[in-house]
Amino acid sequence: MNIAFKEMKKNKMRFVILGSIVFLVSLLTFIISGLANGLSQDNAALIKDLPNGQFYMTKDAEETYNLSRIDNRIQDKLLQKQKDAAAFSIQMGFLNDRAGKQRSVAFVTSTDSKYFQHVKKGEIVLDRSLEDEGIKIGDALTNNQFNNKFIVKGFVDQSKYSHAPVAYISMDDYKGMYRVNEMQLIFVPGGDSPQVAEGLESFSKKQFLNTISSYKAEQMSLNMIVWFLVVISGMLFAIFFYMMNVQKMGLYGILKAIGLKTSALFKMMWTQMVFITVIAIGLSVALSQVFNMIAPKGMPFHLPPETTVQLSIVFLIIGFIGATLSGMQIKKVEPLQAIQQGEV
Repeated sequence: MNIAFKEMKKNKMRFVILGSIVFLVSLLTFIISGLANGLSQDNAALIKDLPNGQFYMTKDAEETYNLSRIDNRIQDKLLQKQKDAAAFSIQMGFLNDRAGKQRSVAFVTSTDSKYFQHVKKGEIVLDRSLEDEGIKIGDALTNNQFNNKFIVKGFVDQSKYSHAPVAYISMDDYKGMYRVNEMQLIFVPGGDSPQVAEGLESFSKKQFLNTISSYKAEQMSLNMIVWFLVVISGMLFAIFFYMMNVQKMGLYGILKAIGLKTSALFKMMWTQMVFITVIAIGLSVALSQVFNMIAPKGMPFHLPPETTVQLSIVFLIIGFIGATLSGMQIKKVEPLQAIQQGEV
């Protein structure tokens, strides 16, 4: 270990350059991961904030929720069997405020449930982002498909769907607006999946989120970038330590000749890798969390501590693998040959 730190002190510029590159790559990874999580919340917080459970829609809908129409008899039977189950529907639409400005919202209605807002006829509960835009409790809002006015009764935090604020309305108002009598979906909380009624298809929360085309495409693209950056960091470690090892073949030959084991040389390399990675990731975590706090309110950025910890562990593992692969040549070093060919 002393040899590892002495070498870093002697060639500090090389290690500073490597640490700077790892810092920049890891910081970029944390920022993009935060944007991916933020866009995920902005796209489907309504569903993501529900507990784990099963979602049901009709098979004929072919995994397109807004084409699903669940028969009332099947719905009543399932809701009676399952405690805390709820039937709900989602429909994109518009609201007009007092000034006549049109705002895009996701109308949501449900049967009585603790997981959804209970709203009386003629009332509406909105996502808090609309309060920030000037809408207040008591305001009257209109919709071209609704004959009466909606009276704003309250606001809820982080309730978004398809990048639009959610607007909770009563079942009567929803059915009157969209001329439907059936609900689109049934949600059953809990891990156990009840027997699926004929004509219905069951989805876990993760599976249901992937039926939302915009959510799946968006997350796939951003996650691909995140993991691509993680792989790049591993390649950086492999290339850097490979070049270092080539230059130090003579040194390794001498160390082996005086009795230093191969495992000790690997430990020296791993010590350097861990030291650089921990410092670089520590700085990038600190900066990314500062950005998480100061990011503009309208920016969909969300970087929870658990995501930061997971990515940090992945960086350490990838760095370890990269450094180890590059060091495989150390194992093959013959002391006399290395001294003759390498630079002492």
